Amino acid sequence: MTEPTFQAVMHPALVLIVGALLLPLLRGNLRSAAIVGLPLVALALVWQVPDGPVWQARFLDYTITPLQGDKLSRLFATIFALMAAGGGLFALGQKSRVEVPAAFVYAGSAMGVALAGDLITVFAFWELMAVGSTLVLWSQGKDTSYRAARRYVMIHLLGGVVLFAGVTGHITQTGSVAFTRMAPESIAQWLILIGFLINAGAPPLSAWLPDAYPEASWSGTVFLSAFTTKTAVYVLIRGFPGTELLIWVGLFMVFYGIVYALLENDMRRILAYSIVNQVGFMIAGIGIGTEMALNGAAAHAFTHIIYKALLLMSAGSVLMMTGRRKCSELGGLFHTMPLTTVCGTIGALAISSFPLTSGFVSKSMVSQAAADGHLLTVWLLLTAASAGVFLHAGIKFPWFVFFQKDSGLRPAEPPASMRWAMILFAFLCIALGVWAEPLYTLLPYAVQYQPYTWAHVLTQVQLLLFSGLAFFVMLPFLKRTLTITLDTDWVWRRVLPAAWRQLAGGFDVARRGLLRQGGRAGAGLMAAVGRYAGADTRLARTWSTRAMALSVLILLLGYLVLYYT
Repeated sequence: MTEPTFQAVMHPALVLIVGALLLPLLRGNLRSAAIVGLPLVALALVWQVPDGPVWQARFLDYTITPLQGDKLSRLFATIFALMAAGGGLFALGQKSRVEVPAAFVYAGSAMGVALAGDLITVFAFWELMAVGSTLVLWSQGKDTSYRAARRYVMIHLLGGVVLFAGVTGHITQTGSVAFTRMAPESIAQWLILIGFLINAGAPPLSAWLPDAYPEASWSGTVFLSAFTTKTAVYVLIRGFPGTELLIWVGLFMVFYGIVYALLENDMRRILAYSIVNQVGFMIAGIGIGTEMALNGAAAHAFTHIIYKALLLMSAGSVLMMTGRRKCSELGGLFHTMPLTTVCGTIGALAISSFPLTSGFVSKSMVSQAAADGHLLTVWLLLTAASAGVFLHAGIKFPWFVFFQKDSGLRPAEPPASMRWAMILFAFLCIALGVWAEPLYTLLPYAVQYQPYTWAHVLTQVQLLLFSGLAFFVMLPFLKRTLTITLDTDWVWRRVLPAAWRQLAGGFDVARRGLLRQGGRAGAGLMAAVGRYAGADTRLARTWSTRAMALSVLILLLGYLVLYYT
């Protein structure tokens, strides 16, 4: 039997999770220091984890590896720690005593998945991540967030059950718990893939994301944007690279996100649909499966966490300072919120892959991998989708929130901690776009890619300029009104509850009918008993001792006859 081994390295995820449990006990500056400091300590510990298994133990006759390092694990654990630190800084003024501790459990669980070397540990942290994210959503404290949290946890419990069934079947079939490359060749592996895709926001359950995330607080949505979907990207890179189906799943997500974001009026729902869209690029890259494509998917996940958090920080700042979230109620905020406007615009340029921003050096790797693999249709669709991203997130969001016709609102800039968080992430968006080598050195494979070629820069600038022109030409058609968009969440928000009410009503009618029939049958039975055993019947009369003795004797004789025959 293998003895447990634990090298002298603290698990980074445990620092955040245990620290989260202690945060409610802290107050004032000590609490603020812990909120920013704990993720930085976890980040330092990530870089102390060597390659290969670090912690190993026996569990249910299997050797599990709760802590294991390699380049891909460190890349995702690094960005998760940075996101926890930046999100914590942004949320320093959050009055809820639950949200930040829940967010740290959430972030620590995501790091635990990234650093896990076996499927059992992956599943344990996967489910803890669902608990933490649900609490982040629930901590908003409004009735809408409670209902959204119930729907959110329903979908993720479904995904957890599917994943558990797949993991159990895979272990039974292979006899191994190691988390390595798989192919969907058995029912168990298909179930694992489906469980991963549910968290990625893949169809047909994509709508859980824009249904839930916008109902969190002004800071909670920032945390929610970073971990669940990107952890799913990590496990797909680790477990299912080169699965061709993922190309088409990713492309569906890309255009699904664009269409719904263009229709949407709520600024945070626009950005939520944009998450689905951007994760679609990553999943398409995973499906292509070459080293270039997998590097692109990993790099894009890294940069996406940063610029999406920046966009949602700017939207959260607007929500906090105005109390408004509908694009039709906003506009002209650049007058009194110039810093928020600049930071939001930088995030919009980064998500659009504008040169000198982080999106330019990451997302283009996926398109280049499609071109290198002679996947012309995929390349054309990804290129068209890049133009769509600029329409809905690169222009629509900042234009309608900050620049469109003046709404008359004159909010001040948000508090200092929120401003510094936005400045930090805006700096990272530009720094990684200007100097991509630090990011490229973190990627799992050697990078043979130069983003700044004249052909690439010119092509991207032309694409974005024509997209911008199309936006302003179609501006009269894109102006938002007080409408809602129907998505597949309509099934579990409206159809299933209505069907349940109908079913419950039918059960209630049947129950009342059975009770009535049972009452009549019971009354008839009691009447029959009364006829044969009532007070005036033969059975109810007083019997003599001789008659009773004769009856007992007859019963005993009958018993003897039956026994011997």
